[in-house]
Amino acid sequence: MIGIGSQIRDRRPRLFQGLLPIKNSGISAEVIAGITLAALAVPEVMGYTKISGTPVITGLYTLLIPMILYAIFGSSRHLVVGADSATAAILAAGLAGIAITGSHEYLALAGVLALMSAGLLIVARVIGLGFMADFLSRTVLIGFLTGVGFQVALRAIPGMLGLPEGGHDLIDKIVNTLHQIGQMNFYDLAISVIVIGVIIGSEKMSPKIPGALIAVIGAIVVSWAFNLKVYGVHTLGDVPQGLPWIGLPDVHWSYALVLKMLPTAFSMVVVILAQSAATSRAYAARYNEPFNENVDLIGLGLANAGAALSGTFVVNGSPTKTQMVDSAGGRSQLAQVITSLIVLLVLLFFTGPLTYMPSAVLSAVVFLIGLQLVDIQGMHKVWRQRPPEFWVALVTAVVVVLVGVEQGIVTAMVLSLMEHVRRSYRSKNVVLVLDKATGVGRLLPVTTPEQIEPGLLVYRFAHTMYYANAQQLFEEVISLAEGARPVLSCFCVDASAVADVDFSAAETLREIHGVLKTRGIRLVWANVIAPLKAEFDRYELIGLFGKDAFYDNISDVVDSYLRYERPN
Repeated sequence: MIGIGSQIRDRRPRLFQGLLPIKNSGISAEVIAGITLAALAVPEVMGYTKISGTPVITGLYTLLIPMILYAIFGSSRHLVVGADSATAAILAAGLAGIAITGSHEYLALAGVLALMSAGLLIVARVIGLGFMADFLSRTVLIGFLTGVGFQVALRAIPGMLGLPEGGHDLIDKIVNTLHQIGQMNFYDLAISVIVIGVIIGSEKMSPKIPGALIAVIGAIVVSWAFNLKVYGVHTLGDVPQGLPWIGLPDVHWSYALVLKMLPTAFSMVVVILAQSAATSRAYAARYNEPFNENVDLIGLGLANAGAALSGTFVVNGSPTKTQMVDSAGGRSQLAQVITSLIVLLVLLFFTGPLTYMPSAVLSAVVFLIGLQLVDIQGMHKVWRQRPPEFWVALVTAVVVVLVGVEQGIVTAMVLSLMEHVRRSYRSKNVVLVLDKATGVGRLLPVTTPEQIEPGLLVYRFAHTMYYANAQQLFEEVISLAEGARPVLSCFCVDASAVADVDFSAAETLREIHGVLKTRGIRLVWANVIAPLKAEFDRYELIGLFGKDAFYDNISDVVDSYLRYERPN
């Protein structure tokens, strides 16, 4: 009963893992990091609303309740949760053609997607689907985010030029922009260029300088002082003041609605799992801190539930914002709590000035966000070190740009799996021999059928045995047996790298045993782990091979062979 009780207690979510303990000596650094994050992230999350198609105030909402909920329920002390460009782009792609961008219905559906993402994340925790994060390799994630970056940057160009955004897909939007290029507003263009210059210039001087915030405040002051509206400059207009309304998204809930939204929600969850888990793992390793992915799934799920109930869109772990906090000296979720408090003050007292902000400012911020996602250096590194994987990343990027973000995430998962299977199913197996002079073992390619002792060959299979490599297993064993000189009397399979065997591979092992037996060659095994031996027993292979055909290690095989089986 004690053991069961302790297991139940261990399954309960432990709160404040990312926040406690708080060290008195580090509070000032956490406060500075929180202020820095607010200064850098507030303009950024407002820019993400241009990507998601939701009202600008919803960007600030992502840094309020969702961030606090993750600080309470999450596991990572470093991960910053808030609006994210990749999930914002998936949101916009998923709702395109379903509701009018920026409308009440559109925002309600964005809340539905956040709530469904929360549910899927919690289900992933309950039934152990956290492994889905592993189905986006680093290669395709580079390609996916590069494609998202291109799409985000290109979509921001009309706003930077003061042109209306038209067209359905990205190509249509580009063509529409080119047709209207003569109608661009040079004041909007000038604002965009200045904003980009201020942000890039401040980053070159110091990453800690809030260039985006300086550009935003400067643009608001200039817009107010010179009344830029009279020059045709579009501004944000009225921005609601106060706290978000709390409640379920205002939609007609139905099974059909959930089914329609499910592919988009699933795409979001895959990106959340991959991006958040990778960021949390990296910082936990950097600071040698514990990190529980299962707890994190609950934290991310509740953060998205908070987003849905507070009238905003899906949130994700952000690598860039996490790095911002780390560079500023933040070492726990206290910095994020400070940021949320600052955002609360902005919502209560400082939304009025946002009315004067030129829309071109956010378009310029979004344009830079898109360019930052385009990882040319990462793509070049993949090309230089692993050319086949580069083409996988490139295809993923092209699909995102030309077809869509949702299709891109599916392509990324499929290509990751295909690339894994392509590389892994042809395992690099070897033959083990012994250097007589030094007594040290050497590994040789299977094209060299050398023997560890005359008449005894040791073959190491370097992968799980399953249907895709069963034919390779058969061909290599038979080829080694046929090419061995002198003729073999014993063939040993070193199974130290074999974790499992499926039905197809088990049938192949029967065939191998039969062929070797007809040639007078005994099949034996070394380094078979207990779970694999249980599999052999289930397939009735132990009785076929003989209980005495299994040895603990290669040395035991050689000793037994020399003592009992070596031909005279």
